[in-house]
Amino acid sequence: MESILRGMIGSTRSEPGCRRYDFYRSALAPSGTMFCLVERYADDAAIQAHRETDHYKNYRARIMDLLERPIEVTALEPLDERSA
Repeated sequence: MESILRGMIGSTRSEPGCRRYDFYRSALAPSGTMFCLVERYADDAAIQAHRETDHYKNYRARIMDLLERPIEVTALEPLDERSA
């Protein structure tokens, strides 16, 4: 699973609307290893464009059978964000 997720990094970061794509791992999760992606896109159109890429579709097709539970997505609204 880690290699599939790592395979998304370069392609996703090179998308025009991608502002941030960071990959994290926690071994402290109750059921073992947990991976987390922190993603930021320019707008909703950039998110949709990301979901239409071949690398995204390939990742989704390959990862589903490896998941212990469904992917959780939490959309956050920035209230006080530091710009890079």
